[in-house]
Amino acid sequence: MKFNSLGMACALLLAAGAAHAQTAGTWMLRGGLMNITPKVDSGDLSASSLPGTKIDSNGNTRLAGGITYMVTDQWALDLPLALPFKHTLTGAGAIQGVGKIGETKALPMSLFGQYRFGEASAQFRPYVGAGLTYAKFFKERGNATLTGITGGTASNPTTLKLESNLALSIQAGATVALNDRWFVEGSVVKTFLKTKGTLSTGQTIDVTLNPLTLALSLGYRF
Repeated sequence: MKFNSLGMACALLLAAGAAHAQTAGTWMLRGGLMNITPKVDSGDLSASSLPGTKIDSNGNTRLAGGITYMVTDQWALDLPLALPFKHTLTGAGAIQGVGKIGETKALPMSLFGQYRFGEASAQFRPYVGAGLTYAKFFKERGNATLTGITGGTASNPTTLKLESNLALSIQAGATVALNDRWFVEGSVVKTFLKTKGTLSTGQTIDVTLNPLTLALSLGYRF
């Protein structure tokens, strides 16, 4: 009788553990920090401008998270979530050293298909993924420096608009289970993103951004 009771207890514990693993039908929520750093390759600002006039952009860190749904024990859909990122635009090339020329906010919206390696109940599960990212740029602002180098005036300052765009993203990461429910997740994403800047002066500039995204989160699965 004692043996049977012990066996039943072990079976129940195993079943409970399996229910909380990354099996088909599992939902996983996470929250933490995300850093996006553009790897800028700027074209030249069109005429009339100083030849070789280019731009650069800094990185930014924001609160972020995401939702993952296990379609099977190995395949998953992943939806990252984040607050808008704020990027400072600076002069480069022929105008290297002028400092800040503007700023923009950016909201990346991505959906990934993932393949997770190992057993569904493994404590450590690496994964790879691929998907699409729509980068929405908004609240672009130029400053007096941009106005000065593009021929604007104090009464008619130069304004800036960046083109929102769709891009391919690839992803790699891993989860580490802390217990049956909680886990830590880290990931890196490379997005192959291009945009076009248009000034109120009629000048344009093509920019390859190709940002690298790093995220670290604490998650809960159910």
